[in-house]
Amino acid sequence: MTTTAAPALAATMRDGYKDYGFGDAAVRALNGVNVDIARSEFTAIMGPSGSGKSTLLHTLAGLDRLTAGASTIADTTITTLSEAQITEVRRKYIGFVFQSFNLIPSLTAKENITLPLDISGTDVDKAWFDEIIGILGLGDRLTHLPAELSGGQQQRVAVARALVSRPEIIFADEPSGNLDSRSGAELLGFMQRAVKEFGQTIVMVTHDPTAASYADRILFLEDGQIVDEMREPTAERVLDRMKQMGH
Repeated sequence: MTTTAAPALAATMRDGYKDYGFGDAAVRALNGVNVDIARSEFTAIMGPSGSGKSTLLHTLAGLDRLTAGASTIADTTITTLSEAQITEVRRKYIGFVFQSFNLIPSLTAKENITLPLDISGTDVDKAWFDEIIGILGLGDRLTHLPAELSGGQQQRVAVARALVSRPEIIFADEPSGNLDSRSGAELLGFMQRAVKEFGQTIVMVTHDPTAASYADRILFLEDGQIVDEMREPTAERVLDRMKQMGH
């Protein structure tokens, strides 16, 4: 068997600690986390409520600062950067999809999708834009305002916005949390395709075993530590694993 080179990493964390509050009131949300996020892989983060899932996502993405330790995005150590520098790294390398769609009500679907590029003064790659819109089935919705779209359509607009700049990595926090099961399955299926076909890197926090089963790899968090990981997950295996945790 030939040895292959280690996969390039989109993000890493080393000895990551995150405390909220001070003194006796301090809560340790991350407790010495080490993690590598490989490029072109779909990683899900799971764990009981309060296990540190969202904190891990936010510190990896530079939305929140670690108390101690180091994290990188695209080989750039972000832990030592100024807020302005971190903002620049996020703008260049990161796409976000949140449970609340975070669309701007006065902009059309198309304007919402191209907003990150418009802000940075980057031209829209028309072929890439058309491909995303085609796969997401938004072609006849581009002139609609968010209020004229269903929840599933609004979330697809948010995903298109995250993908349009071809980010190094997309962070998704419960992206299917507000969607019905059919819309959720469509969204997750598309995210899976974005990884397999476009080489996108996605990190998703979810509490839903079915959503997690779309990922290539699941990290299980408990008490601010990664306690397990699973590859080629199925909803059943994930559910069994979660039952062993303080769920």
